[in-house]
Amino acid sequence: MFVYEYRVNPKPQQITAIDEAIRTAQFVRNKVLRYWMDNRGVGKTEMFRYNTLLRKQFKFVDELNCHACQTAVERVLRAVNRFYSNCQQQIPGKKGYPKFKKDTRSVEYKVSGWKLSENRKHITFTDKKGIGSLKLRGSRDLNFSQIEQIKRVRILRRADGYYVQFLVQLDPRDTVKPLIPSQKAVGIDLGIKYFLADSQGNIEPNPQFYRQGERRLSRLNRQKSKKYRKGQPQSQNYHKARQRYARKHLKVSRQREEFVKRVALRFIKSNDLVAYEDLNVKGMVKNRRLAKSISDAGWSKFRQWLDYFGYKYGKITIAVAPHNTSKNCSNCGNKVQKSLSNRTHVCPHCGFIEDRDINAAINILQKGLSTVGHTESYQLGESDPLVSLEQSCGVTIGL
Repeated sequence: MFVYEYRVNPKPQQITAIDEAIRTAQFVRNKVLRYWMDNRGVGKTEMFRYNTLLRKQFKFVDELNCHACQTAVERVLRAVNRFYSNCQQQIPGKKGYPKFKKDTRSVEYKVSGWKLSENRKHITFTDKKGIGSLKLRGSRDLNFSQIEQIKRVRILRRADGYYVQFLVQLDPRDTVKPLIPSQKAVGIDLGIKYFLADSQGNIEPNPQFYRQGERRLSRLNRQKSKKYRKGQPQSQNYHKARQRYARKHLKVSRQREEFVKRVALRFIKSNDLVAYEDLNVKGMVKNRRLAKSISDAGWSKFRQWLDYFGYKYGKITIAVAPHNTSKNCSNCGNKVQKSLSNRTHVCPHCGFIEDRDINAAINILQKGLSTVGHTESYQLGESDPLVSLEQSCGVTIGL
């Protein structure tokens, strides 16, 4: 599945209609969730029947396309099924009990409620919300896709404006030409001082986008806080300050996303096998001293893009256990105790001297080669890289 995203510039009356459609979808989701909470044990059929009842009871719900209301119910079903699955698998910690939404930012249509123009440069939403026609601004050409391949259309509100996304049924492997084998394999050690070090001796600096923008973010946050009035309706100046703060956060996240995407693609194109650490990032960020630096590095996002590009270009990606990769000597295999402040590996057994991260990357590659018969990491007990990337981003990703 691919997602083609386009920027749109709606008029003020269209913005009002889009926001109303988003609020209606949120209303349906929350009402169906309340129905499930009050009638524990109801299934999919009862939820959709309750959605039909809501359309008859509330006029503003009936004005929204019926398929858009169904997608709101499907969001509840996914939340409920995920909760039950976590309980059955006895996942430690919170099980993800479904919660009500108060800041939904998208409304999703299926195969009805919208229509593309002949040149496929405009989209018109045909339900009774009155959104009307929007001009699509983007580099992707929808003329290469059949209408039957477009399975979903989503209107998305972000801090910097509105977007329209098209979910197109395509396999990523069908859109690229096979790469010439490079006959190379590499191991990757992720870090904080450096973003990564590989087994070939290369080091990628850590850009630290959040650290660079932290002063600006703090100033914008102070400006927003000064305009906040507790227990009173907020002024337009407060909402403007909040938007400026949100746009800066969005810029930082986009910078981090593009960086990890570019690095992951480079490694996949230049190597036939990529081995990396299977880090428990969710547990590591509980360390309050390192949480900000770990989150700023974007390790999880890098791993998702690495698996995705490996699937797309037919390369092997292997996640290996990180235990003792920094302590073991990559030359003789003996364990060498060292603290986090010691950045150089010096083996007293064989005299091997190397950078700590590069030594770990070589150990990671050796572990990866020992399990190369299992091929992709998601066949080693991990989830499908396409599915995991979709769940983390909230959309289906394609390039």
